[in-house]
Amino acid sequence: QVQLVESGGGLVQAGGSLRLACLASGRIFRPYVMGWFRQAPGKEREFVAAISSVGSSLYADSVKGRFTISRDSGKNTVYLHMNSLKPTDTGVYYCAAGFDYTGTPGKYEHWGQGAQVTVYS
Repeated sequence: QVQLVESGGGLVQAGGSLRLACLASGRIFRPYVMGWFRQAPGKEREFVAAISSVGSSLYADSVKGRFTISRDSGKNTVYLHMNSLKPTDTGVYYCAAGFDYTGTPGKYEHWGQGAQVTVYS
């Protein structure tokens, strides 16, 4: 079993920055594709970004140019650097691990508990 723990959420003014981190632990036998998703109140969970085991990355159109996903395989940690934050970025951000390089939530096998990000204007 793989455990994912997010950290780094918080309250930030629009235009500001935050960095989320996700630490993976447990029975990690293969490099996973790591993804970030978010869910705003009353809305479905949506894809934010993903990074493959070799460092290729995917982004949702809504965050391109503002967010950057990265990973430190030696530390089993994936990061989401968020710049130029907007109130519409508010939500619970979830880290996920899977084997398909995709933005489809159902393809990810392991999920963290989520970290709240609130952006105020």
